[in-house]
Amino acid sequence: QVQLVESGGGLVQAGGSLRLSCAASGSIFSINAMGWYRQAPGKQRELVAAITSGGNTNYADSVKGRFTISRDNAKSTVYLQMNSLKPEDTAVYYCWVAVLTTDYWGQGTQVTVSS
Repeated sequence: QVQLVESGGGLVQAGGSLRLSCAASGSIFSINAMGWYRQAPGKQRELVAAITSGGNTNYADSVKGRFTISRDNAKSTVYLQMNSLKPEDTAVYYCWVAVLTTDYWGQGTQVTVSS
């Protein structure tokens, strides 16, 4: 089993910044990829950004140039630096970790961007 602990969500004005963190613990000996998804009210969960164990990254078009994903393999932690936030970024953000063929999810952290 893998446990994920997220932190860093909150309320911010448009144009502001937030940094999300997600620390993994448990059976994490073979993490393939880590990342963040988000789900806004009435919408499907969508990929925001992901990073592989080798450091390759993938971003949703809507966040390219504004968000940066990074990871600390020694700490089994993934970060999402979110800059130039927009009201449409408002959502619950979920940490995601792929260990071998199993996906694990965090409990979610609310990000609210006011206009």
